[in-house]
Amino acid sequence: MSSPSDHSLHTDPLSRERTHLGDSRAALRAMREDVENLDIKDVTANWVNAAVLQHQIDERIKALADLSHTPLFFGRLDYLHAPPLSASLERGDPHGADKAEGAEGERFYIGRRHVHDADGDPMVIDWRAPVSQPFYRASKRDPMDVGLRRRFGYTGGDLTAYEDEHLSDPTETAATSKLLQQEIERPRVGPMRDIVATIQPEQDEIVRSGLSGSVCVQGGPGTGKTAVGLHRVAYLLYAHRERLARTGTLVIGPNKSFLHYIEQVLPALGELEVKQATVDDLVSHVEVRGTDGATAAVIKGDARMAEVLRRAVRSHVTLPAEPVMVVRGSRRWRIPAYELEEIVRELLDRDIRYGAAREALPQRIAHVVLVQMERSGEAPDDRVQDAVARNAAVKAAVKAIWPPVDPAKLVLRLLTDADFLAVHAAGILDEDEQKEILWQKPARSVKAAKWAPADAVLIDEATDLVQRTHSLGHVVLDEAQDLSPMQYRAVGRRCTTGSATVLGDLAQGTTPWATRSWAEALGHLGKSEAVIEELTAGFRVPTDVITYASRLLPHIAPGLTPVASVRENPGFFDVRPITATGEVVAACEELLRNEGSTGLIAADARIPALAEALTEAGITYLAPGEETTLDTRLTLVPASLAKGLEYDYVVLDEPQAVVDGEPDERTGLRRLYVALTRAVSGLTVTHAAPLPGQLG
Repeated sequence: MSSPSDHSLHTDPLSRERTHLGDSRAALRAMREDVENLDIKDVTANWVNAAVLQHQIDERIKALADLSHTPLFFGRLDYLHAPPLSASLERGDPHGADKAEGAEGERFYIGRRHVHDADGDPMVIDWRAPVSQPFYRASKRDPMDVGLRRRFGYTGGDLTAYEDEHLSDPTETAATSKLLQQEIERPRVGPMRDIVATIQPEQDEIVRSGLSGSVCVQGGPGTGKTAVGLHRVAYLLYAHRERLARTGTLVIGPNKSFLHYIEQVLPALGELEVKQATVDDLVSHVEVRGTDGATAAVIKGDARMAEVLRRAVRSHVTLPAEPVMVVRGSRRWRIPAYELEEIVRELLDRDIRYGAAREALPQRIAHVVLVQMERSGEAPDDRVQDAVARNAAVKAAVKAIWPPVDPAKLVLRLLTDADFLAVHAAGILDEDEQKEILWQKPARSVKAAKWAPADAVLIDEATDLVQRTHSLGHVVLDEAQDLSPMQYRAVGRRCTTGSATVLGDLAQGTTPWATRSWAEALGHLGKSEAVIEELTAGFRVPTDVITYASRLLPHIAPGLTPVASVRENPGFFDVRPITATGEVVAACEELLRNEGSTGLIAADARIPALAEALTEAGITYLAPGEETTLDTRLTLVPASLAKGLEYDYVVLDEPQAVVDGEPDERTGLRRLYVALTRAVSGLTVTHAAPLPGQLG
């Protein structure tokens, strides 16, 4: 492999590549102008169609934006032979211009989006097209018919270097790509960025796995699991756009700060329609104003609560003891109690949702009446059956036998009525568990109740027992290790007919109900058949930092494979005893002299004191989720919000305080593991108190 080349060494090749970049940008502008100049006045039947079409045009214009500081292409493939047409057609490649037809030695530029010239010939190939796949997977061992793989280096939006890899040349030895290392280690300012130029073969396999199957990715800090999940969404939308446009796609993250941090990745890849939410957003049937103790939250989050709720919902059904008399004109039709009971028992045995069964009951009763009418010589039709189903006597019977259920009121009764809970939790929860989840002060109403987050999840479960939850085509669930079994069920309801990508790290579980095994979690999600993949190559966290943090693994996740950093740069790492808070501020000032972002992570209880110290020192800082700028590059991060975030440099204040801030030592050590692994280039640990013994 050749070294990155500068303009003086390779004037002609670099000039040609810059010319192609300029021509490609001009072609992209022309594509955008073509869309902007579309006249839809004479092609829409009404204002509704016009509004829909105009929205689609506006979204297409946004997708064709040329971001000046984002490279239009980052690589090039020179094939030895023309790739077969079938390679581009597989997985439903929707872009005709990405078809790899042509003469031998065809050349393809790989970028974030497809660009074609005025004749429709491709100038840049979408990274998701099958013909682009060898850029990520080809090797000296398996060149995949690629003669040359070229990577490009950029400064801002300017093409400044290139690096060649002759995959089919047996005389050239494989070497680590310097440009690849530079891109991975590039300073981070602002929100999370895409990794489309640096996707590794093992990541690419996950990204391009099919839509029909679910995937679970276990990945330690810095292995790129979040980026893999987001790029998988982008790939699936490319390969199955029409289907997912109908069924929908959703990215679920742990909190708003995290979602804000990742929200620019998909738009940078040309995908603007993917929705984002937290689990709390999904189950927001009531206003959450209260909190639970750890024990109560664990019980409420236990999968056993699903059966308690099922029993409570079905308890509203009462077997009929009286017949129903339907009067139509001068005729009376009598449905005996035993026939009504047969109908009710049949609906119960089918175990369909409570609301669906309630809607079916009047039609079943009406059908019995129609049979009697036919036996008496009448010839009723469907309209008569519908009329009988709406008869006052039938309505009254349905209300008495199968009354409506309000999910929130049902959960409120379970949590405030000891006798009601005891009946439906018998043999499921013991007496102590029942006492733990009962409210000390009963609420007057659903609105007045101080619902806790776990209560909202119970209401969501009850809501689904009454009426089916809408299912999406694909759901990405990130930081999944912190979900309770009942939260997994809530997410699973959103993709019962679709697939899921589950991302997480068992060692970073910091809730009392944190996931013990992915097999168990996938069972609660309803995706037991999902393939579990493990990423162990660390691209973000420096070697010295991840080695230090991994000392905690035997205590927090025994048996889990430690992350092995593939970074050539060992990174900056310093453990520094201090005597005053001012020394923490000084450590931040030292790191801020470097290019890139800096995070000051501390136990939640320490944040006010550190905020005051920073203000007194005249250092401006941001809260998690706020976008860093060239002027303000320091973020003050409570340890409880650090998960999923990353900074070029991190100052970690008082590790023992981070551990002590959690209800138990294992959870505290896991929180510390998260905090230790947020740095990309360097970490300074400051402590006045002794370090946790598990750090050696």
